[in-house]
Amino acid sequence: MFRKTFEGNEVVFVIRDVIEVRIPRKVYEKYSRRYSDEEIITYCEHKNIYNHITKRRMYYITKESGIPLIGHTAFGLIDRGTNLIQVRPCSGCNLNCIFCSVDEGISKTRVTDYMVDPDYLLEEFEKLAEFKRRHCKGVKIEAHIDGQGEPFIYPYMIDLIKRLKDIADIVSVQTNGTLLDEKKISELEGYLDRINLSINSLDAKKAKLLAGRADYDVDHVKSIAKEIADSEIDLLIAPVWIPKYNDEDIMEILEFGKRTGAGRMWKPFGVQKYIKYRFGRHPKGAKIMSFRDFYSRLREIDRNLILSPRDFGIVKCKSLPKRFKIGERVKLRLEMYGRIKGEMIGIARDRVIQVVDTNKKIGEVVNVRITRNQHNIYVATHV
Repeated sequence: MFRKTFEGNEVVFVIRDVIEVRIPRKVYEKYSRRYSDEEIITYCEHKNIYNHITKRRMYYITKESGIPLIGHTAFGLIDRGTNLIQVRPCSGCNLNCIFCSVDEGISKTRVTDYMVDPDYLLEEFEKLAEFKRRHCKGVKIEAHIDGQGEPFIYPYMIDLIKRLKDIADIVSVQTNGTLLDEKKISELEGYLDRINLSINSLDAKKAKLLAGRADYDVDHVKSIAKEIADSEIDLLIAPVWIPKYNDEDIMEILEFGKRTGAGRMWKPFGVQKYIKYRFGRHPKGAKIMSFRDFYSRLREIDRNLILSPRDFGIVKCKSLPKRFKIGERVKLRLEMYGRIKGEMIGIARDRVIQVVDTNKKIGEVVNVRITRNQHNIYVATHV
């Protein structure tokens, strides 16, 4: 379950290849006389936690932490007013895609990662699902596991999917496929309904370029696509169309998906438009298509590439009431570092609030003004 190494003045535990716990060597030696390694990892207060993949500091969020799971885009649950609930168990990615909208992987902007304890995540998901079912009779609840990064770096992913299926009617996940294998796909049959698989080029050289990794193996991802299509899990292939980079690849990916057997239950493809985000990555020379041009070009290829919520059974369903209004002033305590420099996370009214452009420290109490509250995602600035 974990590896232990001694590095200088620290003892380093790597749990399930993702969670890295660093404890001062002197502290470890003191506690090791009385406690097991498992007890030291769990209860020692003198430790630092990192994401072993991204090397960033990481918060492991449990029920006992008191950190709510609604209010942020990087972790927890997102309710956008439909029967689909986004489940975000962790942040971080094993790839460094050159077009990544959130600058994931080896990042110049991201400084913090988050991981949510599965028991806590499931408990809060069940509460939200019950709320939906009370207000939208007969609705089918979909748990869609996605996030700012690659969901399958989450070390409890198999268990999470199996237990979500006990609560949700449909369980789906988005993934780059690199961490999947035949065994995992077989184990998820009967629990996972659909995999949205990212493939952006079938050309080995270009695929490595787009993924930002010289060891990216598109042949492995193609084989995973075939394994999924041959299983009870539905396959949706979701390339990002980056003009000037993979224009000619899109048709090849669509033909590959048709040959492979994508889309037995839902639409087989979800072609995505490359969008230039402020804190995302911007490939040199990439052209920005307008939405009109993007949809026009999709129609020229195949009108079925134009997707709508009803293609996936997504319907409007009452949202959780908003806890804050735009412009409202709130007093809160800063509890965690934010995703990028100059951001902090505070708590108020059982919601997390992202405070931007701040130089305040953990534990400080600040007055803020709410600037965003859409979908119960809260952003604020100092007043």
